[in-house]
Amino acid sequence: MAMRIAYFDCASGISGDMSLGALVDAGADLAAIQAGIDSLGLPGCRLVKSEVKKHGFRATQVTVEHEPEHKHRHLHHIVAMIERSRLTAQQQELACRIFRKLAEAEAKVHGTTVEKVHFHEVGAVDSIADIVGVAMGLDLLGIERVCCSPIPTGRGFVEIAHGRCSIPAPATGELLRGVPIAPLDVEGELTTPTGAAIVAALAEEFGPLPAIVVEQIGYGAGQKDFPLANVLRLFIGQDARAVPTTAATGMRRETIMVLETNLDNSTGEEIGHAVERLWAAGALDVSLTAIHMKKGRPGVLLSVQARPEQAEALMQMLFMEVPTLGIRRSTVERTVLPRSVCEVSTTWGNVLGKVVELPGGTRRFAPEYESCRQLARQHGISLSVVMESARSAWHDSGRDGRAI
Repeated sequence: MAMRIAYFDCASGISGDMSLGALVDAGADLAAIQAGIDSLGLPGCRLVKSEVKKHGFRATQVTVEHEPEHKHRHLHHIVAMIERSRLTAQQQELACRIFRKLAEAEAKVHGTTVEKVHFHEVGAVDSIADIVGVAMGLDLLGIERVCCSPIPTGRGFVEIAHGRCSIPAPATGELLRGVPIAPLDVEGELTTPTGAAIVAALAEEFGPLPAIVVEQIGYGAGQKDFPLANVLRLFIGQDARAVPTTAATGMRRETIMVLETNLDNSTGEEIGHAVERLWAAGALDVSLTAIHMKKGRPGVLLSVQARPEQAEALMQMLFMEVPTLGIRRSTVERTVLPRSVCEVSTTWGNVLGKVVELPGGTRRFAPEYESCRQLARQHGISLSVVMESARSAWHDSGRDGRAI
């Protein structure tokens, strides 16, 4: 099935409430999001949906109503609140990822650590509800990949907890490192720290609308009025590139991420452990290539293939497990042959394998290594004997076997 993509069209910037409004307008269940917000334990927090017009364009506005409070929260307070909630594991991961991005930006701006960052505006009830609501909305709509247009920031000055500062606010500017900025000469804050954090944490690609088969479009309204429609447009659809190459072969194209890093200061045990963890975490492929690095040092090129929604988690895992200072990340397309799992009966026992359909209609059988290895150990015979026996059994069965 083709990947489900969300594209944020930020013609007039992006904020947390605009993002939540666009997701609800595109079909995310507001009642389900409200139930998730209720489980956070925030005081009297209620999401109110209304339809508004911005410069003649209809859009959904979601306002967060809550009891007055004067709390300033740290990251660990918010993470604990999310982890105690009834949000699904995926929703919790998305929400915490956004808040960690915010904490990293605030720590950099104020010269402190992530643990000591004191959230002001973004630690308030409405910002927490917006971020958690966005995480839930993306999950409820089955979004697997987020893309985004270049981001306009606006110009002028804005009042924050630390006083008056120029636009973009310091945390917003830090969050937009590496993000393409769109020129737009409009007075006012078009992109807020919350909006920038959503983009920085979730968007995997920036540029024009990608090749998708559009299924839903949502419009989320901001609270302010500008000389242009203060509306975030959200496109949702299937990846148009993940379609059969030809109807005859059934081959399909799909987009994957490739993570690569060069290592010349890791032990074999560290690399082996990292490879095991990457496989266990669901990497599509992991490979090691011997290379020569500067000053003649021998090294290893560690390459990981992953589905786009896995890339961020696998990259974090790599940073934890090997002493690399940087990981290259690229988006590539691959063509995949149709395959199915089957089981064949041999003299030594049943063997699992994959049947691959080749162009032209022929098929090929590949016995699974682990299945063959277990039988080889059990009967005290070589692995090659079991694998050859499995291939012969598949041919003898009319190139079929029992489908699994």
